Amino acid sequence: MSYELFSTTQRVAFAQGAVNNLVSEIKRLGASKPCIITDPGLMSTGLVEKVQNILKDGGLESCLYGKVQADPPYELVDQTVELVKSEGADCVIGIGGGSSLDMAKVTSVMVKNPGSVSDYFGIDLIKNKGLPLILIPTTAGTGSEVTPIVILSDEGEKLKKGVVSPYLYPDCALLDPELTIGLPPAVTTATGMDALIHAVEAYTSKNATPMSDILAKEAMQLIFGNLRSAYADGTNAEARGNMLRGSMLAGMAFANAGVTAVHAFAYPIGAEFHIPHGIANTIMLVPVMRFNMLGNLERFADLAEIFGQPTEGLSTRQAALKAVDSLAELAEDLKVPQHLKDYGVKEANVPELAEGVLKVTRLLANNPRKLELADAEAIYRAAL
Repeated sequence: MSYELFSTTQRVAFAQGAVNNLVSEIKRLGASKPCIITDPGLMSTGLVEKVQNILKDGGLESCLYGKVQADPPYELVDQTVELVKSEGADCVIGIGGGSSLDMAKVTSVMVKNPGSVSDYFGIDLIKNKGLPLILIPTTAGTGSEVTPIVILSDEGEKLKKGVVSPYLYPDCALLDPELTIGLPPAVTTATGMDALIHAVEAYTSKNATPMSDILAKEAMQLIFGNLRSAYADGTNAEARGNMLRGSMLAGMAFANAGVTAVHAFAYPIGAEFHIPHGIANTIMLVPVMRFNMLGNLERFADLAEIFGQPTEGLSTRQAALKAVDSLAELAEDLKVPQHLKDYGVKEANVPELAEGVLKVTRLLANNPRKLELADAEAIYRAAL
């Protein structure tokens, strides 16, 4: 029997209005002055002001960093750390999508660890636990609130790089479906597909376990079964709640089983061409799955049943292809761009991008099929 490990965020609160318990969660951690980390888009919605008022009404002073950008460059961490130190904040609150949550996570640990965040790209390099950390996701996508991973951009190398450490798990995740009501269709699509791909890759990873399988299956059923509804009607509270729960479960699954080559292919194109992460993953999903399925046909065939597709009378390979086709149909229904050329990627870019994929060894180690440079080039060309 293999040696199986499972870990996740130690405290998760899921409820309509869960954000109203923020003050009690901060006090439970023995903190009194939080620093809120978020992005300009969320600042414009009024949600950040709502959080500030909750803190104020609870007698807590706070400071705010509201300049997180999508796919944040790692140098940005210096700004957030300096703000926390200069303001004397004793805990960190991340609110928003994956970039804001990741910035909050890495800020909390860098306040307590020396050097630059670039010193910690890799696995288990962080030595000291960070400040108390609470994460509040407002999209149903990254699952960052239940993962020990932070992804930052290295613009010099045109790559996204990861910091992986158990110290990046928050002390508490507050999941409030009300905060996702009215999310624009395009954001719903990008984040929802990202969450679904997390679950698909966790289930087909070489490091999948019975525990991660349970989470990945439930996540896929929730997300595949509700993403169209959430996209079509942003006020559908039931669909929004199911999406947020599915995203969390997918995060728990891939935090333990790992994601695979879809994400490895998304990183170089996201870093160089600034394609939104969920869109980059979706464009690469079908060509990577067509390549990967031969590495474990049975697992990929399982996906068809999980997605509610009829498989009676089909061979294992036919069922696996049906799963791939069902994901392609979902992306089409959600109006996701299907080609890299829509974002300026050209044939001439393929060799360099393919070399970038092979550098993402942390993810390729999980992939169900061995990937060579020629394979990577062929997959990118299929996505052009």
